[in-house]
Amino acid sequence: MKISVCGKGGSGKSALTSLLANQAVSRGLGVLVVDSDESNSGLFKMFGFEKPPVPLMELVGGKKKLKQKMSHPNVLAESHLSTKDIPSQYLIRRNGLMLISIGKILQALEGCACPMGVLNQEFLKKLRLGENEIAIIDMEAGVEHFGRGIDESIDRVLLVVEPSFESLTMAEKIKELASGMNKSVSAVLNKVGSEKIAKKLEGKLKTKDIEVIGIVPNDPMVFEACLEGRTLGEGEAFHAAGKVLDALL
Repeated sequence: MKISVCGKGGSGKSALTSLLANQAVSRGLGVLVVDSDESNSGLFKMFGFEKPPVPLMELVGGKKKLKQKMSHPNVLAESHLSTKDIPSQYLIRRNGLMLISIGKILQALEGCACPMGVLNQEFLKKLRLGENEIAIIDMEAGVEHFGRGIDESIDRVLLVVEPSFESLTMAEKIKELASGMNKSVSAVLNKVGSEKIAKKLEGKLKTKDIEVIGIVPNDPMVFEACLEGRTLGEGEAFHAAGKVLDALL
């Protein structure tokens, strides 16, 4: 199963990706985390890695060469890819967890992130998961990935909603775009401070025909872990993410 984690910027997509991945690993699943957010550079720290993997973009010759290849039918030469086909410098592993990075914006004036979008779309389309493997894709903030067609190969769209008007507005737009691609959308309420807030959010999402499959509380342990750059493997939010994973699987 390929699961995308999306939502507005700051809603907690990366933190939820980390929580879900660690829950899946604890159950004996092989988990491939795809870091496809070109602006967030700290996801590898959330999984306890010392350094990030070499971006997959370098496997195809870097951004300049990738731009030249974008008009070709296939950016990646292989017709199918499994986690075993990816060289170790581009895919780092630890205890059943695997992490790859599509690419990052590294300097001013280097141009748009379109090449990363093309590569991400093709990689996810060609990715073949083995038995007891799942992929969790930490998407870029907003809805541009739907416009680029990156979600075409996704099995489930997981929408992260925090308690804000902007997040609810984004949720409605994501639901509309995902439905246009015949993708199933489920929501997770994140950073929820009370039962009253949770019920209010659920009610508003219900009017937009968006199913809520989990509520992740405003857990100080998550903020501390994110601040210190360490893995998320315990606490209220971690247990809540386990219920979300149950619903997905």
